[in-house]
Amino acid sequence: MRCSARGRVRLTALAVILALAVPAMAQTAPPAADVSVPTVSVPAPQATPPVVAPAAGAPIALTLPRDLSPWGMFMAADIVVKAVMVGLAFASVLTWTIWFAKAIELLVARRRLARAIGALDQARSLADGIARLPDSDNGAAALLRAAETELRLSAGAIEPIGVKERIASRLERLEAAAGRRMIRGTGILATIGATAPFVGLFGTVWGIMNSFIGISKSHTTNLAVVAPGIAEALLATALGLVAAIPAVVMYNLFSRWIAGYRALHADAAAEILRLVSRDLDRGAFDQFSAAARRPAAAAE
Repeated sequence: MRCSARGRVRLTALAVILALAVPAMAQTAPPAADVSVPTVSVPAPQATPPVVAPAAGAPIALTLPRDLSPWGMFMAADIVVKAVMVGLAFASVLTWTIWFAKAIELLVARRRLARAIGALDQARSLADGIARLPDSDNGAAALLRAAETELRLSAGAIEPIGVKERIASRLERLEAAAGRRMIRGTGILATIGATAPFVGLFGTVWGIMNSFIGISKSHTTNLAVVAPGIAEALLATALGLVAAIPAVVMYNLFSRWIAGYRALHADAAAEILRLVSRDLDRGAFDQFSAAARRPAAAAE
């Protein structure tokens, strides 16, 4: 009995000790570690602007010219392109000057010659034709004087047919001289029309070459680098066409007008030959021969 009582006391003491030890151990135990991983926000990458490599030396101003008018492009052009533009402008002014001068000359000459042909058509003899055109400043009057001169020089001739041939030869030479005189100056139009496009093309090539030089110096194809050279190149091309196209048109027009003027000269020469033929058939050649023999007889 005693042993059992002692055993119960021990068990009771052990239970009390355990009851007191468990809360103390719970209070002194270290806290559990926090294993949660915090989230980190990564910013999105931003696009970086392209880097322009500057040329060695001064900084590059990548700005377009403020004045792209024709005058502004001319003032900003290279000295060679400026010389090309000035030459083409002078050629254009020369073309229009020849146009006005030659057009007025041709119109006046054709009108006078047409009136003279009408007067010769109404004449009955060479003397009548000379009377209808007294001191007239046109080609028909020169043809009449040439015919009269040949009649006087041929006063001692035997065959009238030879006189007509010599008069026809004189009239033909006068007609050719009138054509050469009227065509004078139109050769400049042909030269300008043939060379002006190539001169403008030379300015174009030079301006584009300047653009490529600017690209090589700045190492960029920015519009501000290539725009001035391309602008002066296009202006040189335009001036070449402005000088060439009117020159070609005017030259072709003058060629047709001069051909018509020479045809009028041929008509006047044919009228004069008809008058000479009438006079020879009527015996007027004998009158010229007698008039030429009288001074010779008086001299003897």
